[in-house]
Amino acid sequence: MAGRLSGKAAIVFGAGSSGPGWGNGKAAAVAYAREGAQVACVDLDQAAADETASIIEREGGLAVPIAADVTGIASIEQAVAQSVAQFGRIDILHNNVGVTHMGGPVELSEEQFAAALDLNIGPVYRTAKAVIPHMLQQGGGAIVNISSLAAIRWTGYPYFAYYATKAAVNQATVALAMQYARQGIRANCIMPGLIDTPLIYRQISGQYASVEEMVAARNAAVPLGRMGTAWDVANAAVFLASDEARFITGVCLPVDGGQSCAVSEFH
Repeated sequence: MAGRLSGKAAIVFGAGSSGPGWGNGKAAAVAYAREGAQVACVDLDQAAADETASIIEREGGLAVPIAADVTGIASIEQAVAQSVAQFGRIDILHNNVGVTHMGGPVELSEEQFAAALDLNIGPVYRTAKAVIPHMLQQGGGAIVNISSLAAIRWTGYPYFAYYATKAAVNQATVALAMQYARQGIRANCIMPGLIDTPLIYRQISGQYASVEEMVAARNAAVPLGRMGTAWDVANAAVFLASDEARFITGVCLPVDGGQSCAVSEFH
């Protein structure tokens, strides 16, 4: 498949979807493939990885589904080795794993806080540890980490651990960008705002009286008048991973319909 990423190989961690429809990781994996990349679709759930890879293959792309646990370095190293064995290189590392636990420091258990650290910032460290040596050997690559608007502002939800760990993703991305700039590795992150994905119906909807109320409130909070979609995030990821962004590194890019620019109602 010809496109902006022709000849490149991508590994997408969190390439499945948490429910029916399009999550950010699933859309990113397919978007990379549609631009010509070969894609390793990595997810904790083998069936979810299989589904994303199957979509890519049905569209004429090349994909390999891999089951891996991003909380373990051995599992990540095995996934990276399998990807390299399949494609011969890794040009794009995409991190899309995360979890939200509602509650401030008083309400959160130590186990929940530790899990947030392990699942939100831990994979950025572990995947970089496993992938960067390959990028250094081949002379460069692009890292795209999915952060959140919660990294830089209060979003109205009481999830202390999520704010803290997503802020860490931003600065970890900057650190990677600066340390490896002279070796040809670019690192950027995307900060999605209010995005309509399967995840919100599982982890966010409990903050509202009904799903309908959640959707209406989230749409109303965005200056453009609607939530974004997983494709809005995926399209930004494709640009940052492509050679069109070859002079862009260390950037934390809001994809939020203008929400980061607005002074919204405090709730």
